[in-house]
Amino acid sequence: MNRLMRSIEKPKDGEFPSYANMYIQLLPDDGLLLEHLKANFLATKELILSVNEEKLNYRYAENKWTIKEILVHVIDDERIYAYRALRFARNDKTELPGFEQDDYTLYSQANTRSIESIFEEYKAVRDATIALFNGLPEDSFLRMGTANNNKSTVRALAYHIAGHELHHMNIIKEKYLNVS
Repeated sequence: MNRLMRSIEKPKDGEFPSYANMYIQLLPDDGLLLEHLKANFLATKELILSVNEEKLNYRYAENKWTIKEILVHVIDDERIYAYRALRFARNDKTELPGFEQDDYTLYSQANTRSIESIFEEYKAVRDATIALFNGLPEDSFLRMGTANNNKSTVRALAYHIAGHELHHMNIIKEKYLNVS
């Protein structure tokens, strides 16, 4: 993807539910969200491909996800939030349901997949996400919708996707790889 990527201003308080602040605050306020999405994918891939297979399937505590499960969770979350963003951008006023992340993770069977397969899907989803946000009309980024009883703007959903990834990469570094 070599074409110029648009700037997307960071959302302001009131554009997203309070829980999303933990993700959104992880990103700089420079408007370069799409560049960050691209760079963060590459950094994630580089980090994870340096980890051996045993560690990819490791749980640091009972009922905690493995690194592979975390990656597939990040992919699932990105798909869902991008879909929500599309619906809101198109001014769809239908209230959207939530999703049960633990069920999604359980039924993903992520641990049976190769890391190459996971990253093939991850790249396809990330490229689609960047293309979606890069192609939306400028006025769509402030449109708001409701999902899982929470109101968000399109740009807040975009920042959620990027911050959610960073949040999970921080957990992987701290809890699985002992990197600070």
